Amino acid sequence: MRKKYIGLSLIPILLASACGGGDGDGDEGASGEAEETEVIGEDAEDATELTFWTFNEQHIGIYQPAVERWNEDNPDRQIELTAEVFPIDQMNNNLRLALQSGEGAPDIADIEVSHFGSFLEGEPQFESMNDQVEPVLDDMVTGRLDLYSKDDNYYGLPYHVGASVMYYNEEIMDEAGVDIESIETWDDYIEAGKQVTENTDAMMTTVETTDQFTFWPLIAQQESDYFNEDGEVILDNETNVETLQFMNDLIYEHEIAEIAPGGDHHEEQYYGYMNDGGAASLLMPMWYMGRFIDYMEDLEGKMQVRPLPRWEEDGNRTAGMGGTGTVVTNQTEDPELAKEFLAEAKLTEEGNIDLWTELGFDPPMHTVWDSEEVGETNRYYEYFHDDIFDMLLELNDEVEGLNITPETSDATNEINTNILNNAIRQESRTPQEALEEAAESVRSGMSDN
Repeated sequence: MRKKYIGLSLIPILLASACGGGDGDGDEGASGEAEETEVIGEDAEDATELTFWTFNEQHIGIYQPAVERWNEDNPDRQIELTAEVFPIDQMNNNLRLALQSGEGAPDIADIEVSHFGSFLEGEPQFESMNDQVEPVLDDMVTGRLDLYSKDDNYYGLPYHVGASVMYYNEEIMDEAGVDIESIETWDDYIEAGKQVTENTDAMMTTVETTDQFTFWPLIAQQESDYFNEDGEVILDNETNVETLQFMNDLIYEHEIAEIAPGGDHHEEQYYGYMNDGGAASLLMPMWYMGRFIDYMEDLEGKMQVRPLPRWEEDGNRTAGMGGTGTVVTNQTEDPELAKEFLAEAKLTEEGNIDLWTELGFDPPMHTVWDSEEVGETNRYYEYFHDDIFDMLLELNDEVEGLNITPETSDATNEINTNILNNAIRQESRTPQEALEEAAESVRSGMSDN
C-alpha cells in the first residue's frame, strides 16, 4: 500500500546547488553587488589581494585552510583572499561582461559545468593551468579535468568527481525484505521496488522533472550524452530515448516511482518527503550527501551508499555528474601567484582532503581516497557508513567523461523545462517525440550562431 504524502517539514531554503542543477534567480542582486563577502587572511602582512567569485557560499570552506597553509609556507608571498558570493545568473552575467570589456573580472572564479563551455568560445579569457595540473595528472580522475579543458589546455579545476550513487534507506529495504547487496542490475532494482511498494508504505524512488540528475546520470552510465565528442547533438539518440522511456515506466508501468515532490531533489517539499520515509532509495551524485545531513536529519544511520545498478553485464556502475570549474582569469595582476594558490587549494593532497572533510565532496585526487585523513571519523561517516571510499576505489575506472560544449546550457534548459515535463509529468509527448523536438531546437540554435 502506498501512503499519500501530506506534511511538509519547515526547513531552510537551500543555497545555490553546490555542483549542478538550479541556475538561481537572474533578477536577484541586479545592483551587481555580492550577497555576501568574506575576507580570508586579513591579518597577513604585505599581502597581495586576490578576489574570488562564487555562486555557492559552501565552496569558500576549502579556501580558508588553503590561505592559512599558503601564508605559513610562503612568508614572502602572503595572500589576502576576498571571496564574494553572487546568485549564479548574476555572477555569470557579471563575469561575461567583465571578460568582454577587459576589466572588472576577479582573479579567481567558479563556473558551473553546464555554463563552462560557453566561456571557452573563441579565445579563452582564462590562464592555462597546465604547469600546475600536469605534475599530478596521474593522481587525478582525469575525466573531471577534461570537462574544463580546450585545445590541450586545462583552464578549470574541479571540486569533486561527482560519482553518481544509489542512496538506500536500509530500514525501509529491510522491512520490504530486500537485501540491497542483491541489487546488481536495473532489472533487480525494479523487482526490489515492487517488493518495497507491496510490503511498505514507501515508493522505491523518485524521478526529477525540473532538473537533470535522474536523466543525465542514467545516460552517462551507458556512455551516452547530449553531444558527441565532435560537439554534434545526440540528445535524441536511441540510448537516450530508451532511457527516458525507462524513467516513464518506473512511474506508470512498474509503479515503483513517483515524481519528486517539488519537481526535483533540491526542493523543500522533497526534503520533507524523504525525511518522512517517502522513498526507499535515491539516485544522486556523492556531493548530495551534504543535503541529507543538512535537511534530512531523521535519516541519520539509516542511509547506505551503494553503486548504481548496471544496465548490462560488466556495464558501468556510476557516472560523474555536476561540477564547477575554478579558473584564474587573464585580468589577474599576478597570474603565477593566483595559479599557484589555486593549485594549493585544489591540486595538493591537503586541498583534496579538505574537499572531503570540509565540503563532503568526493575529491578528484583519487590517491587520497585511502589516506588516513580521509578515513578519520567525521559527520559524513557517522550519518552514512565508513566504507564510502572503499566503494569509490572500485568505481574509479567507471567514471566516464562528459562532452561539454558551448550549447550544453541550452540542452540542459530543454531537459529541465520541456523534455521531462512533456514525457513524464504531462505525458503530452512520447519520449522520442520530446527528445526529437528538443534536439531540433538545440540544433537550430547552433545553426543560427
